[in-house]
Amino acid sequence: MRRLVALFVLALLGATLYGLSSSSSGITVNHQTVSANTLQSELSAISHNNTLQCFITALSPTSYAPGAGGYSIKATGAAAWANLRVEGLAISQYVTMTLKHHPTAHELALATSSLEGEMTSQATANSFRCPGTSTEALAEMPSEMRTTEIQAQADSLYLVQKIKTTKPLTTASMKSYYAQHTSDYDTLCVSVALVLPGEVSAFAKSQAAGASVAALAKQYSQDSASSVKGGAVGCFAPTSTSYTSVRSDVVSLALNTFATTPNYITNNGSTYALYVAVTKRTATPFNKAASAVLADLQSLNASSANKLKNDLLGAAAVHVDPALGRWGLNTTGPDVFASAKPLARDVTGTKKLNAAATTYK
Repeated sequence: MRRLVALFVLALLGATLYGLSSSSSGITVNHQTVSANTLQSELSAISHNNTLQCFITALSPTSYAPGAGGYSIKATGAAAWANLRVEGLAISQYVTMTLKHHPTAHELALATSSLEGEMTSQATANSFRCPGTSTEALAEMPSEMRTTEIQAQADSLYLVQKIKTTKPLTTASMKSYYAQHTSDYDTLCVSVALVLPGEVSAFAKSQAAGASVAALAKQYSQDSASSVKGGAVGCFAPTSTSYTSVRSDVVSLALNTFATTPNYITNNGSTYALYVAVTKRTATPFNKAASAVLADLQSLNASSANKLKNDLLGAAAVHVDPALGRWGLNTTGPDVFASAKPLARDVTGTKKLNAAATTYK
């Protein structure tokens, strides 16, 4: 669940190759340090074991490929792994020192299964075809790394259970949430109008004058497949893969009314104003809406967990060796950033360097 807690956005700022020397200080969180040698061993295992690299990339999408040197890795990969380690340390410290909890053997076994399952589900979600299984990925970790990751997963699972706003992912809890938000899972019948930018003003005037959704689509829409049907593109149930995006597009719209402000899209090099309207809402039984309810509860829990994670990281004393990245504040919270390469315009050109070298021969 630590990966669910994380929900971080990596700053892909450069592709500089980084290696860790034995003199590097590694990372420190609240006076607990992970040495440079330990991190070097972990990064080497990730970059040189294909199965492990595949599943770690699924958890934290960036490049963990080896760099030019035997013990180097791309800057984004080093920063991403450092970020995961910082988060794991902060969470484990809080669980151990504040909540006074140490995972039992049973909890560690559950955490192992949870971590394997999370790796597998994320690989599937990202359409990764890893050469082995998540179990084999864990086996490719150095012993200390594997122990640390499983304990961090156990601590994260325990912490998530303690968040007061967390919703249990049980059938009873899902049914209760559904009963309070039934309209959020209506089956939505939708019509669209794809309008040329030059006709947006005329479209708005026609709608203000009382033209129906069907009439507007037939008159203005450039989408020939739907315009002949009055803009109708079909109905979307909570089981549809497009349901979440469709629901967000029409969440505040009255029935049979196009939004007054369109979204602009580009298709085949041309720009169009996209108008969306709901023409019918039908209540969906719980058994058909269950998957969408589960996704919403998971999202709510992730949001709560992410807030707590950011609170822990914001209060932590963190040091990150420059060889790994820079500790700072991202748009989603505290994060380890990869160091950016200097812009070409800020670097002396090759010709000038050659001239200088010639002068001082």
